Amino acid sequence: MTTRQFPVEGVGLGLRRDFFDEVLARPDLPIDFMEIAPENWLNFGGRQGRQLRTLTERLPFLCHGLSLDLGGPHPLDEAYIRQLKTFFDFHDIRAYTEHLSYCGDSGHLYDLMPIPFTEEAVHYVAGRIRRVQDILERKIGIENVSFYAMPSTEMSEADFINAVLEEADCDLLFDVNNTYVNSVNHQYSAEDYLQSMPTERIVYLHMAGHFDEADDLKIDTHGQDVKQEVWQLLEKTYQQHGLIPTLLERDFNIPPMDEMMQEVQKIRDYQNQWRHNHVL
Repeated sequence: MTTRQFPVEGVGLGLRRDFFDEVLARPDLPIDFMEIAPENWLNFGGRQGRQLRTLTERLPFLCHGLSLDLGGPHPLDEAYIRQLKTFFDFHDIRAYTEHLSYCGDSGHLYDLMPIPFTEEAVHYVAGRIRRVQDILERKIGIENVSFYAMPSTEMSEADFINAVLEEADCDLLFDVNNTYVNSVNHQYSAEDYLQSMPTERIVYLHMAGHFDEADDLKIDTHGQDVKQEVWQLLEKTYQQHGLIPTLLERDFNIPPMDEMMQEVQKIRDYQNQWRHNHVL
């Protein structure tokens, strides 16, 4: 069996300013890699720039973007993409991912809006992804996003994502929580959805918490602990796709670091369980 190559290994944590200083001061934290939103760091030099460099020299880093606007109507900001390339090279960023969404109109919307699931949109978005990859001189990954209104029924979400991945020849950041949230809100099988994703294109996984607005409405907040149903879906994801690097996101209601490390450890426990079950 061919061993798959990933940009990172193990269990990661999304770096937030709320606990940046603590991460900096605790090199013994049991974290294998970290992820940042490059928009938040591109223009920082001086002390903060040096501190970030200390961390990117200590640990492997990934970048997960918020504003590339892959599905938007306006031209790509190629100057910004070149800025990203310089930043990635300086910090030895192992992989860059973006949301499969649009986030711009007359300005930045500060929200991730779903792209209509149509064949026309596949060609449009795939062309923009290819252009980004050409400028960066590397493949990027796209993330399946949570959404609350079905933008089109011409294609299913899974078929749309697979078509974009194939036409753009890009990678996939598979968000386990988004999959669960969408499956409840739009009444489809999360397990069928994850099984339809192409194993060979998945570069890493996201785990996060959500808010239970109602039995049939889940809100992707990144502000709660990971729910049991999402842990179960993570286990099924490993069973279907193998052992994949996995990152915990927490954006709001951030608990003490040691509490977050308990969830990091729980991801590691699921990974160790998979290893135990797959000893040759």
